[in-house]
Amino acid sequence: MIKFGFEDLEVWQKAVAFAKNVIDLTDRINTTNRHYRLIEQLEAASTSIALNIAEGKGRHSKKEFIQFLYIARGSLYETIALLIIFHNANWINDKQLNEIKQFADEIGKMLSGLITSIKKSMA
Repeated sequence: MIKFGFEDLEVWQKAVAFAKNVIDLTDRINTTNRHYRLIEQLEAASTSIALNIAEGKGRHSKKEFIQFLYIARGSLYETIALLIIFHNANWINDKQLNEIKQFADEIGKMLSGLITSIKKSMA
């Protein structure tokens, strides 16, 4: 089986699992169709984390990889901001928000650690 380099990154694997959790959560949101754009934005932001890690890994330089990791972290924060909005609108409950935030915190720490590690290897 062919495997790409990013597939071995634990942070990428967790980002994929995180995106699936968010998508599963959006499937359970009970709201009118007029809010579909917000749900689409949430799904896009959550999947963007893994996508940017993968794209960055495929770039030519470590500097570019780091930039994509920063973008992935930004997408992580965007996802959480949207989920807080969803929580405030009573579309998700406290437990759902807290579980996702814990998962996001773990991924954020992993992204920061990977960025630090790559920067040290460049020095």
